[in-house]
Amino acid sequence: MALMDFIKKQFIDILQWTEDGDGTLAWRFPMAEMEIQNGASLTVRESQVAMFVNEGKVADVFAPGMYKLTTQTLPVLTYLKNWDKLFESPFKSDVYFFSTRTQLDQKWGTPNPITIRDKEFGIVRMRAFGIYSYHLTDPKVFYQKISGTRDVYTREELEGQLRNTIVAGMTDLFGESGGSFVDMAGNQDEFGQAMMFKMKPVFAEYGLTLDSLVVQNVSLPEELQKVLDQKIGMNMVGDMQRYTQYQVANSIPDAAKNEGGMAAMGVGLGAGVGFGQVVGQAMASAMQPAATATGGGTVSADEVVSTLEKLHGLVEKGILSQAEFDAKKAELLKKLT
Repeated sequence: MALMDFIKKQFIDILQWTEDGDGTLAWRFPMAEMEIQNGASLTVRESQVAMFVNEGKVADVFAPGMYKLTTQTLPVLTYLKNWDKLFESPFKSDVYFFSTRTQLDQKWGTPNPITIRDKEFGIVRMRAFGIYSYHLTDPKVFYQKISGTRDVYTREELEGQLRNTIVAGMTDLFGESGGSFVDMAGNQDEFGQAMMFKMKPVFAEYGLTLDSLVVQNVSLPEELQKVLDQKIGMNMVGDMQRYTQYQVANSIPDAAKNEGGMAAMGVGLGAGVGFGQVVGQAMASAMQPAATATGGGTVSADEVVSTLEKLHGLVEKGILSQAEFDAKKAELLKKLT
């Protein structure tokens, strides 16, 4: 009976893995009850690594290439099984193949806003998302910590762990930096590089190498974004008086389309003088900084540029004509030192 079992037993003489699709990180060669023929051929393709495991213990690891399996090419397995150097019998061992290809275009992001402390806004909630790429570099660590004895372990099974780890690292990094949301949003490349530097050791703990990490967007919830927009507007126009003038100038084109709106401003459309006064005041406000700084004499180039930008804004809103703008431009240029 034992002789018949031996005759029926199948022996493996070729071990290889032809990846059928994308996304598989680890694959166990299907042994069933078969044994590996001594002198069998092992083929490890580019972007693959093969690893022999004997009774749960990692044995020999093979880089890309073709190998003849003997005691010489399997020194660790030979030691674990206490084989003699002249051992030539078939043997049993688990064989795992790992894909070392770069896993591109992996998404990370905050599913919900995360709470951080901002040096300008205090406690705020923010969102961020981007992409990253990685590849498997240490099959032994990956086998021991991630894939284990699974027949197949895919990229999708690891995705959630990596994504949440990146988000947690981003939160820690922002807290450690003590920076502001505005600084981070304006320097996304630098922030991405800092995140990558922080996350590389974490990926290495899984037997992976982080190849790239890109921050594509950093944003605030809508209500906080409105507050930020108002703050930016205040910084652009300066003090409160100039902000009020800016608001009035912005409201004139809309109010001009609505008689009631102009009346509410105390500027009756029936008396064009009122509208002219508003325009005149807006122009005077735009001209005021340069005149105040110089006492009506010469002005600096920066002051002229600033005033021209404001006057140009009035042209775009239809408050000034192009001819009026050109006249004021010529007048200002004459005052340059």
